[in-house]
Amino acid sequence: MFKDKTIVYTSGTFDMFHYNHLRMINYSRSLADILIVGVSTDELVSSYKPRPIIPFNERLQIIEALKTPDIVIPQHSLDHTELVKKLNIDAFVVGDDWYGKYDYLKELGVQVFYFPYGTGVSSSNLRKTIHDSYEQHLRIERDAKPLTVKEDKKQQIG
Repeated sequence: MFKDKTIVYTSGTFDMFHYNHLRMINYSRSLADILIVGVSTDELVSSYKPRPIIPFNERLQIIEALKTPDIVIPQHSLDHTELVKKLNIDAFVVGDDWYGKYDYLKELGVQVFYFPYGTGVSSSNLRKTIHDSYEQHLRIERDAKPLTVKEDKKQQIG
């Protein structure tokens, strides 16, 4: 049925979807006749880093709304051995922050590509920037907060 078709699998959390996510999915598409994109479940992500900000079902719908994937599936495990066998995956694309982690797939005949994200945008960086900005905003608000009536009277007397 899929004779002479290259099946490529890429996966990620895709939290706070951004340009580097799109670049990796588009790169995967360029290698594929059939592109399958796995979206990591909240439970999976929580096993190795903070829970995603965007819930799983919403992240799944965002990826499904793209025109590049042929199939979008939940990803429940970081071990892709069974997935590769069941879906006849020819190539796997993942961000280079996972460099070396999926080399074991080569033993199953899968080409592994570690996509170079480069510097700049990442969901982790976005999360930190938003958090830091919010903390700064709170400090400014606290510093600008008017004195209470008691504090104001103490300053007038003192």
